[in-house]
Amino acid sequence: METVGTIGAGTIGTGVAQSLATAGHKVVLVDVSEEKLDGSLREMRRGLRTLKLLGATADALDPTEVLGRIEPTLELSRVADASFVIENATENWDVKEAIYRELRTICGPETTFGVNTSAIPITKVGSLMERPDNVIGMHFMNPVPMKPMVEIIRGHHTSERTIERARDLVAGMGKLSIVVNDSPGFVTNRVMMLMVNEAIFLLHEGVAATAEDVDRLFKACFGHKMGPLETADLIGLDTVLYSIEVLYENLNDAKYRPCPLLRKMVSADLLGRKSGEGFYKYDQAAA
Repeated sequence: METVGTIGAGTIGTGVAQSLATAGHKVVLVDVSEEKLDGSLREMRRGLRTLKLLGATADALDPTEVLGRIEPTLELSRVADASFVIENATENWDVKEAIYRELRTICGPETTFGVNTSAIPITKVGSLMERPDNVIGMHFMNPVPMKPMVEIIRGHHTSERTIERARDLVAGMGKLSIVVNDSPGFVTNRVMMLMVNEAIFLLHEGVAATAEDVDRLFKACFGHKMGPLETADLIGLDTVLYSIEVLYENLNDAKYRPCPLLRKMVSADLLGRKSGEGFYKYDQAAA
């Protein structure tokens, strides 16, 4: 099993690190906050116990064994020996740009870089690297350990070898993958973020009286497991806003204009599950 660098110990980065370690990989988990790293490891331990309760293979999910494969660190340089690096930083171009400019000086020429983003074009990230053919999009869904599919995005310069490496890594994690071509938002979020943003507009305009009404309609009428506003809370409203802003900026299409209510909620730190309140309130111990 190869060593995989995982950058970002937020919700998605935690899920990616857990899934990689469960598959037997050594994982170098990087974040800028000791608190974030500690919280990530606690969340992984809780997540592994939950998966065992749901009937997953006990041996593969022993928390001590899985967490023993993970090296938490504040030093990005620790990924220097990783053959594959998956970046899961926040949906903010300035943050991602700084990370990749540093990775360019740290990692070797054969390192594969998986960009885990909801909307930022992969070709734009590849332009920062000496070997853009080694850069590929890997859009993991939340919660990562329980989602069976990964959207893999081919940038303009992404090589077939890089695509094969990414698909092999994902398959080793027990997940399927579909390869799509580069475009802001790709397939999933170009549709999903538009739906979520429009659902927020319906609440903002008073077309629907409550978030519960919006979500119940989608679940009862279309068989969705979660309504669009429940989904927004799970993703994080800050991530939703970043993503819809990227779509609006890159596609120059007014249909992606962010809803004022979304902006207001993010300014108020009502971010959904991770903050304890969004369109719904959550028990922080369970959020």
